[in-house]
This record gives sequence, structure tokens and C-alpha cells, in this order.
Amino acid sequence: MATAESFDRTAALKEFDEGKTGVRGLVESGAAATVPPIFRHPILRPRSSSPSSLSVPTVDLSLPRPAAVALATTAARDWGFFQIVNHGLPLSLIDCTISAVRSFHEQPSSVRAAFYSRSVAGGVSYSSNVDLFRSGAASWRDTIQLAMGPTRPDPERIPPVCREELLAWDEHVVAAGRAVLGLLSEGLGKEAGLLEATTCAEGRLMACHYYPPCPEPELTVGTAEHTDPGVLTVLAQDGVGGLQVKWTGEDGESEWVDVRPASGALVINVGDLLQIMSNDEYKSVEHRVLANPHQEARVSVATFFNPGKRGESVFYGPLPELVSPVKPARYRNFTMAEFMGTFFGKELSSRSLIDHFKL
Repeated sequence: MATAESFDRTAALKEFDEGKTGVRGLVESGAAATVPPIFRHPILRPRSSSPSSLSVPTVDLSLPRPAAVALATTAARDWGFFQIVNHGLPLSLIDCTISAVRSFHEQPSSVRAAFYSRSVAGGVSYSSNVDLFRSGAASWRDTIQLAMGPTRPDPERIPPVCREELLAWDEHVVAAGRAVLGLLSEGLGKEAGLLEATTCAEGRLMACHYYPPCPEPELTVGTAEHTDPGVLTVLAQDGVGGLQVKWTGEDGESEWVDVRPASGALVINVGDLLQIMSNDEYKSVEHRVLANPHQEARVSVATFFNPGKRGESVFYGPLPELVSPVKPARYRNFTMAEFMGTFFGKELSSRSLIDHFKL
């Protein structure tokens, strides 16, 4: 085993990345009987589960509109996270999507390697850790990522084993995203179409995560604690669990709360851009995924909703309708190029994105 003095992290990262089979490749080759040094996090928050009395809110979309608006608004303000049920997406569709993503990641390594790339050119990429060369420690997961909007990638670029299912999922999940954007718009005291009018349902990035079983889950993470940069995230997860959200009580004390898998439910969370656009009415909160201690891999499919309209003359910031002398703008305006450039210039776990745009 390499000593701290002899270990060359840069070389180890390069060797791992050039293997083109991700964390799954380490597991299936037998090379990961222990967690390799590049995945070891020197300082880890406790893995404790939340008390049974504390849980992420659930919003039933079949409730009368005013009740659903009130529940979603309170959850977005107090938690930044909630689950939705009775959203109209069949359980069979969710299960089929999760199964297709699992099938991709569990193909032979030689098949997966053909798709491995850190380039997002063409709208489809498969790799391990988007911030692999920027973070202090890698996370125990692999991802296939697809830019689904405003323009979809050439379907031939999507792996055949999950192509049909992911295209179908995109068609259906956008309806769920629009429904939630409508609720949150009304929660701001405005028309239901306020947020969607800013093209927030048009720019969609789908991240299909695979968290292999981890031999030493106390030494690493599935996803480091972070906030999502975009407007809204809609997540489908299997029953393995591991997602946690940081909840802060009235006393200022914080603890990690499990987002317990619920059959047919979709997880919603507020992103940094929505916190900015709502002028701090809604909050983007830190969340993480624990390293998987189970024998079965964890699979999730996250769709990140972002503005589709971009360009050097298109600016985002607090919505003018939400700025007043009583509550002036708390953030400056910016282009999406600057916003996303700032995000990709840091490691995932950094909280600097929102702070960068504060007035």
C-alpha cells in the first residue's frame, strides 16, 4: 500500500478515469475490497439517521389547489425539500426508468467504457464524479448525464439499453416539474405561470446516478453535501435509500434527515437559482447521499430544471415582481454563462455559488 509520502493522487485520479468503467468497474474487478485513497474523505459528518419524528414534508397534488399550494410553499420555505404524490406519473413508468438506468450501469465494463467521456459535446456523457479533478476526495458513484432541453441530443448517442426509457421519462417528468413550478409561483402570490414564463422548464439536465455497494461506507460518501445550482430538481429514487437533507431548527441547530423512499413519490428540491429568483423566499439547502452499505446498488434519476433562454443579453436574478422598497433585491443580475461557469469552477461541495452573487 502506498504511504502518504509516496501516494501520487493526480496519477491515481488519471489512472481511475482512464479505466473508463467508474466505481462499478472497481467493484466488479475485485479491486475495491477496501476504499481506494482517492475516495477517502478526511473529514466526514456523522452518518446518523434522523429521528423517526422528523421527516421531509409530502405534498399530495390531488388535494384542492389552495391546500397543495400552501403545503408546497411552506415546504420550499422551511425545508427546501419535499416529496410529491398523486402527480400523475405511473409507478410502472418510474420503475421502468430506474430499471433501465440500472441495466446500463450493470452492462459489461467493455460496453460501458465505449460511452465513457468527460465531454458534454453531443449532450450525453458517462463518467464518475463530475468534479473528479477538482474535489478533495471522490465520491462512490457513477453517472450517465443527458442534456434534454432546450434541444434533445441525437437519440443514437443515448445507450440503447436505456434510450427508449429515458426519452419517455423526459416527456413525463417535465409535466411534474411544471406542476410544481406552478404551485411555487402561486405561493409567491403571483400567477401560476410566473416561473415557467422565465423558460425554467425548458433547460433540462438528467443525471442518472448509480451508487455501487461500498466496502467501507464510513470512509467515503455517495455524493458530498452540496446544493443544486439550478431552479428545481425532480428526483426518482429506488428503495435503497441514502439521500439526506440538512434541516435547521428554530434553535439554529442542524441535523441530517433521511429522505425515506416512498413508493411512487418524487423528490423535489429548490435549487440555488430559485432561491435567487425568489429573492430568498424559497431556500436551497444542503443535501448528500451516504455511501451505500447495502449489497444492492442504489439508483436515482435527477432532472435539473434550468432556464432555456440564454445569451449575453439575457440576465437572471431576483424576479422584478418580488423586489420592493420593503424587500430590495438581495442578489445582482447575471447571465447563465457566468452562473454555470462559477458552478463548474468549484468542487461540488462548495457553498460559494449563492454567495458569489449576493449584493
